[in-house]
Amino acid sequence: MSNIVISGSGLFIPPHTISNDELIEAYNAYVEKFNADNAAAIEAGDVDALPSSSSEFVEKASGIKSRYVMYKEGMLDPERMAPVFKPALAGDEPETVTMAIAAGREAMEQANKKPEDIDLVIMGTTNHQRPYPSAAVEVQQKLGIKGFAYDMGIACSTMTFAMINAYAALKAGTAKCALVVNPEFASPQLNLKSRDSHFIFGDVATAVVMELEDTCTADYAFRVLDTKQMTTFSDNIRCDGNYTDHNFSGDQLPEDRPYFRQNGRKVFKELLPLVTGFITEQLGENHLEASDLKRMWLHQANLTMNMFAAKKLLGREPEANETPIVLDEFANTASAGSLIAFHRHKDGFESGEKGLICSFGAGYSVGSLLVEKI
Repeated sequence: MSNIVISGSGLFIPPHTISNDELIEAYNAYVEKFNADNAAAIEAGDVDALPSSSSEFVEKASGIKSRYVMYKEGMLDPERMAPVFKPALAGDEPETVTMAIAAGREAMEQANKKPEDIDLVIMGTTNHQRPYPSAAVEVQQKLGIKGFAYDMGIACSTMTFAMINAYAALKAGTAKCALVVNPEFASPQLNLKSRDSHFIFGDVATAVVMELEDTCTADYAFRVLDTKQMTTFSDNIRCDGNYTDHNFSGDQLPEDRPYFRQNGRKVFKELLPLVTGFITEQLGENHLEASDLKRMWLHQANLTMNMFAAKKLLGREPEANETPIVLDEFANTASAGSLIAFHRHKDGFESGEKGLICSFGAGYSVGSLLVEKI
């Protein structure tokens, strides 16, 4: 059986940027107005005053300096604190489809693949804009691809899990060449009125082409040596908004229901040991150590988490090129972060040199692919 390779990758970057300074200016203006409007209730102890924030706090807490978004209008308006855009109605192309197509085309070009060469499309995203019809099938149709397509999601590990699904299909012979697309339209899920989370997400899309090594004609490709997945339930990272919400009156549902929420301290304490143990176990199963890897393309949620994990695995402070960071520019892009890092920092490998693509987060979930430059 032929080996499976990643023969191309793609990246779609949205048109707008928002710096920490811009975000904080809008947030603090909202806070000032809220506290002024509710001064009497705050004085009486009936309402909690909202705390102000700073760019320094955001960068220290997360490592994030800026983010890309599909729609900037409204996000910096203290009277709105939400992006302005039109709903995708019947016949309209959802943002996730637009983003996926753009990233997919770049991946196909890198892989020297035409639509007729591909027979599987998997669209993995944290936030699906509609339950059905499948957005993956729409991407498939608009790219002119035959075969079959489907949507999937497991929050922060969606892209690695989708790639592992593609790997399994290729190994099983149910597909010969797969396009995996990963649009993350995350900014609408931000609660821009929350000091603890308003800065976290940005929008982006990534994509990869995976195929049999025998059919690969790309100039630069990586062989998949091993895959590994793990889940264990936790609600420390969650969003509860869903298709049943219209059945309930407003006072039955909490105001923050549609938004991302997390208990950051518990996530750090519980998830990082899972991740470092998981990676150590996978490397051991392949008779490798972290020092045998040229590069680790890790999930991009928090700089401190990444540095902690890398130091734990390597037994020393990592060099910048060993665990490349993109979250300073892109913010947390849900499941796309490790693939942005891979796309941006996959060059410079010699044949036989190894790397690890790993994502982790909500679920809890961890997914990784051990790869080797062919």
